[in-house]
Amino acid sequence: MSRPLDILVFGAHADDAEIGMGGTILKHTRRGDSVGICDLTYAEMSSNGTVESRREEAEAAAKVLGLAFRSNLGLPDRGLFLNRETVEAVALEIRRRRPRIVFAPYWKDRHPDHVMASQLIQEAVFTAKLRRYLPDTEAWGTEAVYFYFINDAEEADLMVDVTDVYEGKRDALRAYRTQFEAGQAGEDRVLTPLNQGYLERVEARDRVLGMKRQVEYAEGFVTRLPYLVDRF
Repeated sequence: MSRPLDILVFGAHADDAEIGMGGTILKHTRRGDSVGICDLTYAEMSSNGTVESRREEAEAAAKVLGLAFRSNLGLPDRGLFLNRETVEAVALEIRRRRPRIVFAPYWKDRHPDHVMASQLIQEAVFTAKLRRYLPDTEAWGTEAVYFYFINDAEEADLMVDVTDVYEGKRDALRAYRTQFEAGQAGEDRVLTPLNQGYLERVEARDRVLGMKRQVEYAEGFVTRLPYLVDRF
């Protein structure tokens, strides 16, 4: 059995985790923490790129981020639904990786797959800890679940100063050339919100969040549970 993972980040598509928390991932991996990403789908419905090119881009980004692993459950893109099969697939991944902390997309977002992924992961985290659920595999309970923003940022409960690793976040995002570059004449590309200045907007968001605590760049997170501290 593999040793428990420090952090497991789920995304509906490759690039979701990098958009929302690429800097936070880098801060953890550079200090020696084991971090993995599980993409739920191969993003086969993407307007640009192919399954193979997106796979290659995801692996390139994984190297930049220093991930312990990157996996893909192969669930249908634009076909994520809350049912027994999908909850089981995610719950088994949690049991396989045994993360201390799970991150999921925030439950409000303009992309329906991000919303459904958030619901699905919350269900799976709960299910994975039930010892009588699929008893042939060992139950696993995580310490905490946090939610990261992709397209639509809300008020954050906490933030991580990612100023010192921000160039690394840029590099990880640049790996997704088919998604964030408009392409050259003759290439099979269409214009989408992603290749019309999207990365600049992500950076602007991270700058605005950082301003709240007088740092250059920050990534924001939400938690459903209150913090428990011994003292202030």
